[in-house]
Amino acid sequence: MSVRQQTAFVTGGSSGIGLAVTENLLSKNYQVFIADRDITGAKALADRFNSNSENGSDSSTYKVYFAECDVSSWSSQLSAFRSAIATFGRIDIVAAIAGIGERKWIPGVKEIQEMEEGEFKEPDLSVVDVDLKGVMFTVGLSVQQFRRQEKDANGFRGKIGCVASVCGFYAIPTLPIYTAAKHGVVGLVRTYGKFLPEEGITFNAVCPNIVRTGISTSTFYDKVEKEGLLVPMKGLLDAFEDFLLGQGSGEVYEVGPKGGWVVREGAGYLDEKCERSCELLVERGRVLH
Repeated sequence: MSVRQQTAFVTGGSSGIGLAVTENLLSKNYQVFIADRDITGAKALADRFNSNSENGSDSSTYKVYFAECDVSSWSSQLSAFRSAIATFGRIDIVAAIAGIGERKWIPGVKEIQEMEEGEFKEPDLSVVDVDLKGVMFTVGLSVQQFRRQEKDANGFRGKIGCVASVCGFYAIPTLPIYTAAKHGVVGLVRTYGKFLPEEGITFNAVCPNIVRTGISTSTFYDKVEKEGLLVPMKGLLDAFEDFLLGQGSGEVYEVGPKGGWVVREGAGYLDEKCERSCELLVERGRVLH
């Protein structure tokens, strides 16, 4: 009997961390569906890997599939996810990786001085839309699909891994919106990720320090690298692989500049009464899920 090929859905899989995760999955014989705004990069990756298939003219042997996707849009993610389901039937792993860096969200002091009295500009929350809401859309789609799937031989309906950041638990004063979004992702993982295992679903996050991607400039990354502070991509992939192959859920992995990783624990309870209060909140909220 032939063994079914494992499948993965990856947002932001055309570049940076997403590309590294995609290539790592492909090296382990996964079929991967990429959802990304960078459709040119996705097509180049598909051309590279699909041309190496046993029969490049037969789409059933393709390793990479893709769809253009804006993760901040529910309809866009839904369309891409439905395409992945139509392609694979079953999705084993979902990697929510697409993200953007800090953007100017409100006018600075000088700009405000030049504005008319009583004039206000709407804050730019696109970072929250992509880095937090986009991840929530991906998780929401994944869990709904996994609940329709039977458990595999290892007892799992599916696994979700996302990329947050050390900004998810450290406070970076000049990156307030990015930090808020990543704190949200970490909070989602530490809560919902502890609820899902009873259904045969896992949900974890990797939180790297500084990784060279397209989020910042070469000048910045060169400075970080000169000080020996860049996180090697292998370290991030090792952490990602640990929770995708393991059975833990609701865990947050910090990856340091030396490539090692550690599971970061959340805040402890103030006292027994606070712990009991949280237990009651768990009971109250269970009916919602």
